[in-house]
Amino acid sequence: MEYRRLGNSGLEVSAVGLGTNQFGTKLDAEASAGVVRRAVELGINFVDTADIYGGTRSEEFIGRAINGIRGELVLATKFGGARGEGPNSRGGSRQHILQGVEESLRRLGTDYIDLYQLHFPDPRTPIEETLRALDDLVHQGKVRYIGSSNFAAWQLCEAAWVARTEHLTPFVSEQAEYSLMNRHLEREVAPFCQKYNVGIIPFFPLASGFLTGKYRPDAPAPTGTRIGDNERLRTRTLTEKNFALLAKLEQFAGGHDHTVGELAIAWLLAQPQVSSVIAGATKPDQVTANAKAAAWHLTPTEAGEVTQLLGSAV
Repeated sequence: MEYRRLGNSGLEVSAVGLGTNQFGTKLDAEASAGVVRRAVELGINFVDTADIYGGTRSEEFIGRAINGIRGELVLATKFGGARGEGPNSRGGSRQHILQGVEESLRRLGTDYIDLYQLHFPDPRTPIEETLRALDDLVHQGKVRYIGSSNFAAWQLCEAAWVARTEHLTPFVSEQAEYSLMNRHLEREVAPFCQKYNVGIIPFFPLASGFLTGKYRPDAPAPTGTRIGDNERLRTRTLTEKNFALLAKLEQFAGGHDHTVGELAIAWLLAQPQVSSVIAGATKPDQVTANAKAAAWHLTPTEAGEVTQLLGSAV
């Protein structure tokens, strides 16, 4: 497994990380532990979760699974999503952060979080308040590094400016949706991250499973899948245009003795500033397939050929 620096920090994370948003929903505690064990066996040290995944069960299941091996892992979680109905049950306020970190630490069974990320921008709370609370946690040793998720470029810029002028701990990473099928962040977010050395952590690298090749234009979407069970996602994803592009990507991948799923991850890892690709898994063999993709190092020419197949970023 290849390891990369997380943005401008000294922290090294596996090129492929483990996404755990299915822990506590599709996976019970035992199945979750099996996925984590396989990831560790393959050298994956970056495990990403959030305090809202599985209704907090994702953090709980991870806490049980990493008992005894905590020191081998870079553990990332997120805060800011709705944890209840009350007015202070979400967001980036000091009150919510200080309450949320204690609950996450307890569920994860650890006394520190390697990467604590604001899950969504909070327009109601000044970013200075959020950063000061996170800076306090870093100085207390409860959090090692901080990051953002789902931020626009201007929001990343504001956070970087406040951290610099107020001498606060800055975000070292931005977690965002990024795949062969969704390249929106290439417009503004990616250039910002490259300029200021903020690590990009793509999620949904397989476009909700579309890039695994299990969806075909001449067959109904399989039930029990993310796209198959979501009408809006089916309508948006299972289009003639997307299937035509998928065929081209499959041809390219097959010509290099790889699957389109491996191409999806390998292409992301060939992009500037990508620190680790968050790939979800519900079975150990899916973890194996995701890890295998990291071994395919696209040359600049090959990466450029794939980008040409994709056309302009949208």
